[in-house]
Amino acid sequence: MNGNGNGNGNSINGMGNGNGRGAGVSGVNLLALRSHNGALVLDLVRSAGAPGISRLELADRTGLTPQAVSKITARLRADGLVTEAGYRASTGGKPRTVLRLVPDAGHAVGLHLDRDELTAVLCDLTGAVVAQRRAPLNLGAGADAVIEGAAREVEALLAEAGEGRPTPEAMSDAAAAPSAGLAPGSSPSLLPLPLPLPLPVPVLGVGVALPGPLDHLHGVLHRVTGFPQWEGFPLRAALARRLGMPVVVDKDTNAAALGLAALAGAHGSFAYLHLGTGLGAGLVIGGAVHRGARTRAGEFGHQVVQLDGPPCECGNRGCIEALCLAAVARGDVEEAARVLGAGAANLVGLLDIELVLLGGRTVEAHPEAFVRGVGMVLDEWARRQGEDPAVPVRVVGGGALGVAEGAAQLLLAPLFGRAEG
Repeated sequence: MNGNGNGNGNSINGMGNGNGRGAGVSGVNLLALRSHNGALVLDLVRSAGAPGISRLELADRTGLTPQAVSKITARLRADGLVTEAGYRASTGGKPRTVLRLVPDAGHAVGLHLDRDELTAVLCDLTGAVVAQRRAPLNLGAGADAVIEGAAREVEALLAEAGEGRPTPEAMSDAAAAPSAGLAPGSSPSLLPLPLPLPLPVPVLGVGVALPGPLDHLHGVLHRVTGFPQWEGFPLRAALARRLGMPVVVDKDTNAAALGLAALAGAHGSFAYLHLGTGLGAGLVIGGAVHRGARTRAGEFGHQVVQLDGPPCECGNRGCIEALCLAAVARGDVEEAARVLGAGAANLVGLLDIELVLLGGRTVEAHPEAFVRGVGMVLDEWARRQGEDPAVPVRVVGGGALGVAEGAAQLLLAPLFGRAEG
């Protein structure tokens, strides 16, 4: 992401930049930067929403010449991404033609592979969810089984969104098919429909989010905590080969953080802490997802806070994840919140972030307790530092659906110049 606001004044608890890209971000009239300028213009058209935006306004907001804007918008119209949508009332002179984004000109699939559940969404160019599916998942079932189960869910999602519906024969075959990669005893509605499928719009590809650590640049998994059999597996290549379309892979917390930043237009720095079957963090610094030199940033759950603490599946002792999950297992949500708060305070001290966002199924089951517990620890930390007020704490909803939406943004955000490769 490039960290610029989305122009509509939206923000995550006051972190948006209010008036969008007009301040500090401009286009460049160089042929070599045509893709940059196209993404810049397309993002402004998207940000304008239903009212639309004129070419003159685009030139003013970007610093590009009117001629350059006309060429860019002509190309975007030819690609079907932008359309003319009437005229703006004249205040003197020729009425201005209004341009709007065509939301269904492209879609992206977002796929969240959690340890025990699969969530798939189909999003249009605005990020809106137009179709979704869920199914139980056993991440420990083996790579081949998980890949096949995930591919079938994606195919079923696209079939449901397409012009045609599955035939009774296909549905009968699906009912008799083994539930590859899914939890024993589960009976999801898997439809083994081969690609290509009847689609109403182009599909950019599939964004996959799952527990880390992993190498998002090459789509290769590292030693996923609790599932060592995945170490070194080329997930991106395997799923792309099975589906026959582009695939992007990232950690679930990074995807969720990207979704929050891209959709809300936040340009500041925040941490998204996700507590579900595990614990991780997505870090946004200066509006961009921070992955680190080796893409290992955000392995929040495995910072040691108790040297003689209980063993963790990662091999260490006293990790925040182990302590949090143990507290939740024995029903002590307040203790889990305090431990999570200690980790959050470490992040605030190290990175000077502006906001702490909490999510995940465990947090969403006890939102008030976690906001209160984490907030109290951050308040105490701020008082010791002589700071006032403390960094705010908020819960973001959406759970697995929010992570899947963020996974779709792995493909959508670059289209609007809002993500780094």
